[in-house]
Amino acid sequence: MNRNKKNPDRAPHRRRAKATDRTKNTNGFRITGSWDDRPDRPAVKPTSDRKAARRIARDMADQGAYVVVEVHRGYGQWATWFEVNGPARLAAEAEQRAHVEAQRRAAEQADAARRTAAEQSERDLDALARMMVRPPVAREQCGRRDARHVTGAQR
Repeated sequence: MNRNKKNPDRAPHRRRAKATDRTKNTNGFRITGSWDDRPDRPAVKPTSDRKAARRIARDMADQGAYVVVEVHRGYGQWATWFEVNGPARLAAEAEQRAHVEAQRRAAEQADAARRTAAEQSERDLDALARMMVRPPVAREQCGRRDARHVTGAQR
């Protein structure tokens, strides 16, 4: 029976349950970072922000930690979202920096060699230009620098 006096034949109103999941912390993330120098004490940071989780994981990896980021699946279950190998990443970055430095040094050496070759070529061209400006020297066929018109008095 309905307590509604206007419509006693109608069924009473019942509130419908929401269709969403009502478990707590379904959008939570757990970031766990462990370092080689203290493997028995990992750092655990919980957060509900996806961008903050990525930032915290990146910061821990920059400090040399192996990072595991987990996402909450509800009812206390966690699933691995992604992992970051901090020591391997730091080693790769150091190797890349060394490679870039070696390339820069090689480029500087090549540039210096090119510059010295250009300066030498310029010096050679200047010497050739100076030689072309000088008057010719009288020579005999054998290459002696004696003039052909030498008089007998100068012998």
